[in-house]
Amino acid sequence: MTYPLTPRAGSAFKALRRTLLSALLGTLAATSWQAAQAADYPTKPIKLIVPFAPGGGNDAIARTLGRRLGDSLGQPVVIENRAGAGGKLGVEAGVKADPDGYTLTLISNSYSVNPSLYPIKFDPIKDITPIGMIARGPLLISVPTTLPVNSLADLIQLAKTKKGGLTYASSGQGGISHLATELFQRTAGIEMTHVPYRGTAPALTDTVAGQTDLFFSTAGAAFPYMKSGRLKVVAETLPKRIQAEPSIPTVAEAGVPGYEVIVWYGLIAPKGLPADIQQRLNKEMNTALALPDTVEQLKANGEEPAIGKPEQLMAQIQKELTLWKRVVTDAKIQVE
Repeated sequence: MTYPLTPRAGSAFKALRRTLLSALLGTLAATSWQAAQAADYPTKPIKLIVPFAPGGGNDAIARTLGRRLGDSLGQPVVIENRAGAGGKLGVEAGVKADPDGYTLTLISNSYSVNPSLYPIKFDPIKDITPIGMIARGPLLISVPTTLPVNSLADLIQLAKTKKGGLTYASSGQGGISHLATELFQRTAGIEMTHVPYRGTAPALTDTVAGQTDLFFSTAGAAFPYMKSGRLKVVAETLPKRIQAEPSIPTVAEAGVPGYEVIVWYGLIAPKGLPADIQQRLNKEMNTALALPDTVEQLKANGEEPAIGKPEQLMAQIQKELTLWKRVVTDAKIQVE
């Protein structure tokens, strides 16, 4: 048995139908507009936010990639440095931009560390569109030439037996060199005293001078001191030996299995970036990273291109969010 609609119910039904039709047409229009935008992309300069000051490793990677991306895309890539709070401020600005492909953000390990150290105003997984990994490299376990060790096993034994223990430098409280060393201590079963510095340069300088006993340094910073004989490197933190210095053993090879830390760089956009633009950027970035001069430039700093798909960057972020939260919690690390 059917019942006729009352005039009031009929009017409500028609209004609902008009609303749904309007919403559908709006969605179709927006989809068509996005498709048109993606087909023409890019038509103006692209901004690449670097959440650190000029002159550091993040900045150098961004400028290398930016030049090559600009050449392949036919539009300049303009670097914008927004330093502060361990990279948090620049990333927040990047993820809140319009998802049109004209604001990109370079991220590194700090991206997956910061949620454990600072209150952040975005979801590090849900609020981004990954473009892809850019490069990866190791940290080098570096000691002064005056320290009586020639291997990682020697270093661990000295840390266990030296009266007063060993001291280790870091580039700052809560930075990747700090957390990597804390993870190493727990994996190797040793305890050392942390001496934080304001940046890699002073930490490395004091380690070379023997003021601290070791420093987990980026390869690019440590190489000149190592090659001039002013610093010893006993291991590196990647799962495989680096091509630039294949004589350096990995931490796992040197007697601490299960330990690895990758220094990585990646490229993200805000959530909602059209898939066509995401794929175009990933393709152009991978092409730029495969260029021989790009490979050589990265190799000089102990790094290598990290050519791959957006999903690989997301997997690295998710893995490290869990890892560094555990390290920060276990070591009771806090930042001011």
